[in-house]
Amino acid sequence: MEEVVPESDYQSLHHFLSESDWDTRAVLDQVAVEVDRHLGGTPDSCLLIDESGFPKKGTKSVGVARQWCGRLGKLDNCQVAVFASLAQGTRSTLIDTRLYLPREWTQSPSRCRAAGIPEAEAVPQSKADLALEVVARARQNGVRFAWVGADGAYGQCPAFLRALEDRGEVFVVDVHKSQRIYLEDPEPSLPEIVASRGRKPTRLAARCASLGVEEWVNGQPAEAWQEIKVRPSCRGELRVEALHRRLWVWDNREPQARCWHLLVARESASPETVKYTLSNAPAETSLRRLIQMQRQRYWIERSFEDGKSSCGLGDYQVRGWRAWHHHMALVMLTMLFMLEERLSQEKVYPLLSCSDLQVLLAQFLPRRDATAEEVVRQMEARHKARQRAIDSAYRRQRAQDEQRRRDPNLTK
Repeated sequence: MEEVVPESDYQSLHHFLSESDWDTRAVLDQVAVEVDRHLGGTPDSCLLIDESGFPKKGTKSVGVARQWCGRLGKLDNCQVAVFASLAQGTRSTLIDTRLYLPREWTQSPSRCRAAGIPEAEAVPQSKADLALEVVARARQNGVRFAWVGADGAYGQCPAFLRALEDRGEVFVVDVHKSQRIYLEDPEPSLPEIVASRGRKPTRLAARCASLGVEEWVNGQPAEAWQEIKVRPSCRGELRVEALHRRLWVWDNREPQARCWHLLVARESASPETVKYTLSNAPAETSLRRLIQMQRQRYWIERSFEDGKSSCGLGDYQVRGWRAWHHHMALVMLTMLFMLEERLSQEKVYPLLSCSDLQVLLAQFLPRRDATAEEVVRQMEARHKARQRAIDSAYRRQRAQDEQRRRDPNLTK
């Protein structure tokens, strides 16, 4: 940026990102309000929750640890954050985030202090806890959405779904194929005492057996699947085959089971890929509507794609808590700009993308490196910086050699 943006320099950019005390939360809240003005307040507006990983080397970057990185599709050294995207129709953009802190961070106060993590934030929280914080903050900011969507990583946490319902939120959340269900109300109760001696039962038990969703699906006849036309897409009309049933879910603790929708969907073009989804939408909600709501979750993936490919979501070289959050706030501000430009040009250029805007900006914005002299000057500046780093490494090496010469007992 320092080489391209006119009248900028490395020190001022570094200070603005890493040291300046401007309020990240105020920026994110304003972004949420502005995005809501464009995408909120309709029956199709939804808040989508998902996480994203950022591969990193070393141990100093805030929150870095060996953990699952979806971007790489494996366990690796990375940072992971929970994000929220507001979507409506085919438009979506990120409006909030929470950085996840693994146990090795929250159990090390000195490490948290070194990374600048506030005490109030340096506490153990699951990703589901962070997701609930994001939902609550969106409501606090007046963001208007009809339901919350999330994938199976959040659906596998029964407390997350119950908490959403208890807060009055409608959810459409994927679950894993091992999810246990009841085809009739299990009516939890304490087992009857059958002996005069021994402890009284204290744990609730269901009056009927549960089964896994995959087991239930395998027992359905072929004619039970219904074809649903979801929406037009770049590859033709998106069609899915779906099953639907009202059933009960119980966490083995609550005094009553929850009666929710179960959706099972597979794309007509890819029948081997099956998604299982629970929703607490009103009982009268049609299968077509439920499938349309479930399929909206795709758009947070598009938000990540736009953020990482065109807005620098994963392109940062910072280590501290403040700098990481400053970077994310600036990225979401940029994504807001992209959204507004696409909406303003929708009638003229309906296919305008973030990558298109990136190309246009690179072409028409003034550039510091537009002249040959400036390009050469920048190259020479990089060479000087590289030479300083080389000289510094040799000085350290000579100092270590001298120290070992004076004290042969020192280990390398």
